[in-house]
Amino acid sequence: MSDTLTPAQRSYNMSRIRSRNTTPERAVRHALWHKGYRYRLNDKRLPGSPDLVLPKYRAVIFINGCFWHGHRGCTKYVVPKTNEAFWREKIARNIARDELNAQRLDTLAWTVITVWECELSKKNLDATITRIKADLQAAKTKYEHYLSIRHENREFARKQAQKHREILALVESELHLPKSLRRYATKAMDEE
Repeated sequence: MSDTLTPAQRSYNMSRIRSRNTTPERAVRHALWHKGYRYRLNDKRLPGSPDLVLPKYRAVIFINGCFWHGHRGCTKYVVPKTNEAFWREKIARNIARDELNAQRLDTLAWTVITVWECELSKKNLDATITRIKADLQAAKTKYEHYLSIRHENREFARKQAQKHREILALVESELHLPKSLRRYATKAMDEE
């Protein structure tokens, strides 16, 4: 089946797709807020600008659309028949970028929690929020353990600080952060 829209109409439709404040994001934010969790939105100082950042738990939450992030085995992820090579390449780049950001966040001692759009249907929402709560508690325990090792072993702390500076420099160069945010990111790293 060919595309029934002109290239200009298709371009306009695609430009209307939001990357922030989507319906799945609002559902997770609403549920977590009512459970007493407080968070930051789209913190640009962290790799990948996570959808939700929970500093108390040293955890970030990415709320991924099944199509855009290539959720394998999901009914919402179907590669379009029109311009198939383009879409396969684009989704592969998104998946690679997500993996790189997760690795960087892990190196910075952040726990990454991924929530898929299909997990947020009305029948699955409560189970998903319960899973997120359990993941947040595990993240808090993991970070407390990381801090205790870092306090006991000075060499480990130095190596971690060096990794943090390298990753922050990469993120700053990729995002072209303003000087005010660069200072804040550097100050936050020095305090750890």
